[in-house]
Amino acid sequence: QVQLVESGGGLVQPGGSLRLSCVASGFTLDRYAVQWFRRAPGKERERVSCISASDGWTWTEDPVKGRFTISRDNAKNTVFRQMRDLRVADTGNYSCAANTRGCNSDDGQDYWGQGTQVTVSS
Repeated sequence: QVQLVESGGGLVQPGGSLRLSCVASGFTLDRYAVQWFRRAPGKERERVSCISASDGWTWTEDPVKGRFTISRDNAKNTVFRQMRDLRVADTGNYSCAANTRGCNSDDGQDYWGQGTQVTVSS
């Protein structure tokens, strides 16, 4: 079955770190650009980072730039999001999505994960 499954979320204190995983099954992620999105309570989902399929080029939105890192492990068919110095404003549901058109595509995603909850609170 073709799917993306996120894991690694949880409750952390401000300043803490988490590593989220996005594991693909039924297809190989190395041919897909993979995006991380987040949705805060009461807000719509927003894209915050992307990694390209071919050369590892990445883009990260300013609010998390320097704190969040996106990377691939093709042997594990997995994309990671390493998050550090977490802030209360980072709280939300984080999901990954994949498409064959690249990080700059505005034509939507081919596959979506269900998301993993990240809660930053003291």
